[in-house]
Amino acid sequence: MIGPRDCFWLEPAMARLREAKAAGRLGHGLLIHADPGCGGDWLATWIAQLLLCRRDDAPCGECTDCRQCASGQHPDLFGVHPTGESKQIRVDDVRALATELSLTSHGAGHRVAQVAPADVMNAAAANALLKTLEEPPPDTLIVLVSAAPSRLPATIRSRCLRLRVTAPPRTATLEWLARHGKTGELAQAADVLGDAPLTLLDADADAVAGCYAQTTQALAAIERGTADASQLADRWSRDDFALRLACIEAGLTARIRLSANAPNGNIARLFGLLDAVRELRREIDTPLNKPLALERWLWLTTREAADVG
Repeated sequence: MIGPRDCFWLEPAMARLREAKAAGRLGHGLLIHADPGCGGDWLATWIAQLLLCRRDDAPCGECTDCRQCASGQHPDLFGVHPTGESKQIRVDDVRALATELSLTSHGAGHRVAQVAPADVMNAAAANALLKTLEEPPPDTLIVLVSAAPSRLPATIRSRCLRLRVTAPPRTATLEWLARHGKTGELAQAADVLGDAPLTLLDADADAVAGCYAQTTQALAAIERGTADASQLADRWSRDDFALRLACIEAGLTARIRLSANAPNGNIARLFGLLDAVRELRREIDTPLNKPLALERWLWLTTREAADVG
């Protein structure tokens, strides 16, 4: 089973954390700014093992404490995650965490709380967490994991040690995937899903590549006026909507790269379409009318193609 120790791109962060622990500089708050699919949650688990493992070579990864951390069952490890259909972290969840942290630890004295993804806390939850960070219980580390820390209040960010985790270079990612037995159209899948190793590890690379090819063909037909935007939007909205939008963005990005010498009007049009589909991707977890939003975008491609032509 693959774990944090198998992720070479996490090694610099692990080294920094070991040094901070040895020097007593971990403090009470840690903000992990991790790109999606790069193991921010895994690193948070490793940090819990680092603090809760009682062996001299902590984290050993083998003792009862380490195994309990890995399974999320350690009595001194607490997790706060989105609840309910709103996909938010609510104030009651943070208040319950504060109550747990006020109790005596069960093991070596440390307690670790993980808040992920921290940027989905609502305003009341963020204010409640800020109070805990301002008056933290002793021997407690609160670990926040976020791919978009700018959404967190500045008052919370300022009270945390910050750790950045980024995706490794494409070549290193593909080599790592090959070592772990992944096969198929990995480069094409990376074009669509990004270079995030863990996302690609879980993905069906050939299926992603097939979706990309089908998407680009359908969009070309839309621009020629030989496909029905309404029917296509309805079908795609019932399919893997997130993947479909990622394929559209990847296709537009590829066209922009190939159109460096094209007329300015065409480049401007492509960038406009790219901005619009990125906005759709940002709204994907909101109560979005997917068929209508996608149909509007498809009609935009048809209209702008006609204007350029």
